[in-house]
Amino acid sequence: MRIAIDGMGGDNAPQAVVNGVVQALNEFKDIEFYITGPEDVIKEQLKKENYTGDKITIIDAKEVISTNEHPVMAIRKKKDSSLCKALNLVKEKKCDAVLSAGSTGAFLAGCNFIVGRIKGVKRPALTPIMPGKNAPFMIVDAGANVDCKPEYLVQFAHMGREYYKGVLKVENPSIGLVNIGAEEEKGNELTKNTYQLLKNEEGLNFIGNVEPRDVTSGDTNVLVCDGFVGNTILKMYEGTASTLLNIIKDEILSTGVKAKVGALLLKPVFKSIKKKFDYKEYGGAPFLGVDGICIKAHGSSDGKAFKNAIRQSKQFYDSKVLEKIKEELELKA
Repeated sequence: MRIAIDGMGGDNAPQAVVNGVVQALNEFKDIEFYITGPEDVIKEQLKKENYTGDKITIIDAKEVISTNEHPVMAIRKKKDSSLCKALNLVKEKKCDAVLSAGSTGAFLAGCNFIVGRIKGVKRPALTPIMPGKNAPFMIVDAGANVDCKPEYLVQFAHMGREYYKGVLKVENPSIGLVNIGAEEEKGNELTKNTYQLLKNEEGLNFIGNVEPRDVTSGDTNVLVCDGFVGNTILKMYEGTASTLLNIIKDEILSTGVKAKVGALLLKPVFKSIKKKFDYKEYGGAPFLGVDGICIKAHGSSDGKAFKNAIRQSKQFYDSKVLEKIKEELELKA
């Protein structure tokens, strides 16, 4: 497998990017990497990592797209950027996947204009996997499409189903529609119309509406919604988890000796909970619907997060999810 890495994408680039690639090479022996960015900068970072192997190729790129640039204009104007060069490697079939922690908007624009969508796909969707109480759950879409039509959400359901099946190895994942109530008649025009389409869609294990308070249980595998709702859920969930852990920590420190002793005994439990909510463990979120494996890593990713995003890319590739999504959508065309 060959993976293109945007060497200058993310808050901690290029240090974290190169470190993650080197970590991945210690774990996966069958991957070759193409890192895009200023050649001298990437070489210097590889030197710091003491890397002397032959599994990394540097693709010189003089420009960098920042997060405060207009996404579409940046993709059109900065052809020599590290992101555009990485995306073109997938377009030209020189690489099987592309990974970036840079601007989400620019990455999405590049996926559309450079890599291109799968034939018949209305809109690509950003699909992170989140930790639930009973099982991980996936949000489709988590921010790529703020305004959606019912037919977009139906495609999101099919693409999410194939991804969850392939990567998380669940044969018949459940599909739920995020809504303000469980009853069929609840919601706005988008959710009510989408509900009717999903209810009559063959091949989907559609369980109906799922209220936001039930999302985090993980009892529903794939949660379908527009990007506005999905991004709100994602950020609210991340914020709530962080706040709760900080509240527990502050209460323990302010309560007294007994609480501190109890906390010491429960340290492995707290460590396990923190790990479950750590984005670094999940790596990144794929853009489903793009005619290539495109993984968006968290902007503040460190080396560990990049390594896990690389693992996610490999699972995507090994499970042939892209081919299965194409087959699924062709059957529904």
